[in-house]
Amino acid sequence: MDLVRRLAHHLMGRLPASVQLDDLIQAGVVGLLEAARHYDNGHGASFETYAGIRIRGAMLDEVRRQDWSPRSAHRAAREISEAVRRVEARTGREASAAEIASELGVAVEAYHDMLRKVAEGRVFSLEDMFGPDQSADDMLCGDSDDPARECLRRGFSEATAEAIAGLPEREQLVLSLYYDQELNLKEIGEVLGVSESRVCQIHAQVLVRLRARLTDWDFDEIGP
Repeated sequence: MDLVRRLAHHLMGRLPASVQLDDLIQAGVVGLLEAARHYDNGHGASFETYAGIRIRGAMLDEVRRQDWSPRSAHRAAREISEAVRRVEARTGREASAAEIASELGVAVEAYHDMLRKVAEGRVFSLEDMFGPDQSADDMLCGDSDDPARECLRRGFSEATAEAIAGLPEREQLVLSLYYDQELNLKEIGEVLGVSESRVCQIHAQVLVRLRARLTDWDFDEIGP
């Protein structure tokens, strides 16, 4: 239960304010029970490591199931993604904030407001793009009942890694600090010498940029 609470508090710093801590803990308990039922120490992972993956996954599944984001956030994310794709297809390089705002027909400040709405109202996770990381694959049984989907996910993982490698260096740094180093937005701002709100804008922009570059993939086929 200490692990459940610790993971819940950690996720709270990355989720919309409308998400309730008690809901995360409740979902985490379900994940913990599932981990207890299916744990096999023959795979070489400790129970805490295995349970952590199951607990965190259960919490994120609950957030996605509830889908607190308003329709306006979904619409803004879609519009920005489409604008990024059009600009980059036309110019052959990364679209700047000014170019994206112009493509949307709004002022740069209004574009930043749209990014804020996307960041606050929608749950993004790079784990959705990559699927379980390699260490998680090693821990879990390879008994998928849908090999075709697994193959599709691997291809998507490679495409996503390539898309990230093509991002501007600053955006790659924000992703690394946020997801690898697990710094919060304020801490990243201190590293980059910018405000927390500016980091929030960069983070939202890079995620919609990635989605724009991965439009050829069918997210429904890939699955959660």
